[in-house]
Amino acid sequence: MKKILVLAVLVVVLGFSGLTGCSYNKFTTQEEAIKAQWGQVQNQLQRRNDLIPNLVETVKGYASHERGTLDQLTKLRASAQQAPSGDVAARAETENQITAMIGRVMAVAEAYPDLKASANFQSLQQDLGEIEDQIQLARRYYNGTVRDFNVMIEQVPSNIIASWFAFRQAPFFEIENAADRAVPKVSFS
Repeated sequence: MKKILVLAVLVVVLGFSGLTGCSYNKFTTQEEAIKAQWGQVQNQLQRRNDLIPNLVETVKGYASHERGTLDQLTKLRASAQQAPSGDVAARAETENQITAMIGRVMAVAEAYPDLKASANFQSLQQDLGEIEDQIQLARRYYNGTVRDFNVMIEQVPSNIIASWFAFRQAPFFEIENAADRAVPKVSFS
C-alpha cells in the first residue's frame, strides 16, 4: 500500500511538474513573440516617422501659412522618437495623434492644386499609404500575439502558472478615438 501511495504521489508530482514546465515555457515563448511583434510595429512606425520631415518640407514649400500644423506634426514625431520603447499605451497615443495630424496635412494639400500635382508629394502620399498598411498589419500581428498570451493567463491551468511566475497581461496597441479609425481619403486627381 505504501508503494502504491508513493507511486501515485510520484506520478502526480511528475505530471504537475511537466505541466508547469510546459506552461512556463509557453509563457516565455509568448513573451518573446510579443517583444518581436512590438519590434515590427516600431520598425513600421519608424519608417513613417522617417518620411515626416520630407512631407513637412514638401508641404512647407507650397503652404507656408500652414506652419502651425506642420510644426505640430514635427513635435509629435520628436515625441514619438523619445517615448520609452516598452510603453505601448503611450506610444499608441502619440502615434494616433501623428496619424490624425498626417490626415490634416493631407487635407491641407487638397487646397493647393500645385502641391497635389507635385511628383514629390504624390510619391510621399504613396509611400505613406503603403507604410500605413504595414503599420496596420504589424499592429494586427502584435495584437493577435498579445491576445493569445492574455488568454493563456486567464485559462486554467495556465492561470496558476501565470500567477506563480508573475506573468501579467500585455497591453494591446489600440486606436482610442473612433474617428481616428476612419481611413483618410487621399485623392491623386
